Amino acid sequence: MAPLIPPAPVPPKGPLPLWKFVLQLRKSTIGIWGERAYDMMVFGGKRFGVATLMVNDPEGVRHISAGDTKGLYHKSITTRRLVRPAAGNGLVLSEGAEWKKQRRVLAPAFTPSAVNLFIPHFRAAAQQLLDELAKTPRANLAFAFQEAALDAACRTLFSMPIGGRGRRLAMLARAYVKGPGRPMIWDSLAPSESFLWFLTPGRAIFRRRWLKEVRGVVADRRDQPRHERATDLLDLLIESNDPETGGMTDAEIRDQVSTFIGAGFETTARVLFWTVYLLARDKTEQDRLRAEVRAFPPANVTTLADLARWPRMRAVLQESMRLYPPAPLYTRVSMGPDEVAGRQVEPGTIVMISPWLIHRHNKLWDQPSAFIPDRFEGKPQDYLTNPAYIPFGAGPRTCIGAAFSLAEVSIVLAMFLERFEAELDDDRPITPVSIITTMPDIEPWFALKPAPAFGA
Repeated sequence: MAPLIPPAPVPPKGPLPLWKFVLQLRKSTIGIWGERAYDMMVFGGKRFGVATLMVNDPEGVRHISAGDTKGLYHKSITTRRLVRPAAGNGLVLSEGAEWKKQRRVLAPAFTPSAVNLFIPHFRAAAQQLLDELAKTPRANLAFAFQEAALDAACRTLFSMPIGGRGRRLAMLARAYVKGPGRPMIWDSLAPSESFLWFLTPGRAIFRRRWLKEVRGVVADRRDQPRHERATDLLDLLIESNDPETGGMTDAEIRDQVSTFIGAGFETTARVLFWTVYLLARDKTEQDRLRAEVRAFPPANVTTLADLARWPRMRAVLQESMRLYPPAPLYTRVSMGPDEVAGRQVEPGTIVMISPWLIHRHNKLWDQPSAFIPDRFEGKPQDYLTNPAYIPFGAGPRTCIGAAFSLAEVSIVLAMFLERFEAELDDDRPITPVSIITTMPDIEPWFALKPAPAFGA
């Protein structure tokens, strides 16, 4: 049987004229690259007088990622303008010594033993999702998985279900991605974060409302009786103590909480959506995965080590994130002269790395557009060992929450498959678009049926 070829934007035959480039950038960054981009290892030029370099070469990506922590490259102003409203001064946007400090302080909260503490929270959020989905035979899973991912974030951060504040955070996040969070052409041209700020007033409004809700959630959690031992991320953040700088201030805790909610729940929700979408299109794979889950039910999972009992689950998730990487593009700016993949890089060059391009590159993958989980069989941590596979970034700045995210997605997906059989119930074409995450251009409907009886 031929493998499933899921939808993707058709790349233009050649470079886009300037006016089309501007329109496409506003709609989705995925569509700005032509056919040749999927065969080239490095290419660049100038846009609006600014030098740009797209790096698909895996060793070049590693070089840039290593230089990111040495001050050779910084997060671009475009990235800061789009991400700062939700992430503040947290780990995602910190640089140099400040990044090293934050990473060092946060590392204990993401060790396997720490993530084991969160498994009951993942299971509780999944159960809430299943109870809601059981009320209707037809569901908008893009929305439902956002709710579930935010519920899991609230539970793991604060030992609290989503509640009123959590729902307001979800509404704010959805509105931001669909509105002021979309990149504008002046984001690419801006010489500073504050440049022409008055043209995007929605970002400042979002920031005020977002911080108000985050402060409220943290305050609500602080009003609860203190746990005798750590049971959630806030406990671990409060107890963190760096040997060089001491504990975290309230402002630092607030920014890390903002980062975890803003950067974590949206990407997790998208991985769940695209994985179920692929499984709905590939019934054989869905049945195979359900059989694996039933052979070792989610109720038996108590540690990260137990997830090794679901090797097919890991392969399916890794292939889903290859085809639809949570963060399809990230940019850096060179702080000095450098050489990348044989190309000279001048100071001020905007260097772009696209997991979308690299994961679908014709010279790096066999049948790059096809859904083939078998390519990840026996490779449980390919996101750490394969330089052409970067769903969580690359190098020292690989996402600190990768194991956390994979555990959450695995448990939620396993409980979903145990309960439901998913089919697409929407005739509209679905195309992935890139704004901040890889998301569907529409939110399709799925038909949910009770999963077939075990052994049927």
